Amino acid sequence: MRTVGVLGGMGPEATIYFMQQVVSAVPARDDADHVPLLVDNNPQVPSRIKAIIEGTGEDPGPVLAHMAQRLVGAGAEALVMPCNTAHYYADQVSAAVDVPFLNMVALASAEAARIAPGGKVGLLGSPALQQVGVFEAALAEEGLTPVYAKETGRVLATIRSIKAQGPSEFAAHTLTDVAAQMADDGAEVICICCTEFSLLAKEIDAKVPVFDALDVLVGATVAFSKSDEHSSDLTNGEGELRAASAL
Repeated sequence: MRTVGVLGGMGPEATIYFMQQVVSAVPARDDADHVPLLVDNNPQVPSRIKAIIEGTGEDPGPVLAHMAQRLVGAGAEALVMPCNTAHYYADQVSAAVDVPFLNMVALASAEAARIAPGGKVGLLGSPALQQVGVFEAALAEEGLTPVYAKETGRVLATIRSIKAQGPSEFAAHTLTDVAAQMADDGAEVICICCTEFSLLAKEIDAKVPVFDALDVLVGATVAFSKSDEHSSDLTNGEGELRAASAL
């Protein structure tokens, strides 16, 4: 099993949830069957909301690059970052190290194309994704078109609520409402692309297929760890999962 480094803390509960999902994804008979993870669960990464949406915060990129270097120095053979918005800085992370970066945005876009080829994808995530186009290039490469939430203030308030108070029934209702709006606007599949929202993935009801980008990253993490091939292309039983180094 190959060791995977996790750039975490964005937020801390979402990082722990990612780790739990990796454990659950492995049909283990013994401890040694599980994926070795090196985790930097660093809640002091500068706020992506303040940096991208408000334009007042410190640049998270250098902090993320330094975290990546520490993880590789400690023995990580690949890196993952269970935070969609932080993938705006994916190129800085990838450039800082010489190991594969399993890009959750590229992986999720490929999964959306598998479900709804050539279709429209509802991106249920931070308004920052639209503001700086985190998913735009990866979706375009797959021939897909994004659909965004109209009530961005409501979405942002839900993220802040989950960070402060944890998942709630009210937050689940809000996300279900936003998912319905995206479907009404033509989305043929909805991608949960905020790891705070991943904590409520099972509570989101929609009339089109819904998948979680975090689950796709979990699959890629397990596949990499089990692989003996030193390659940035991962394959599982359902097809290729690309581990792009950056958008």
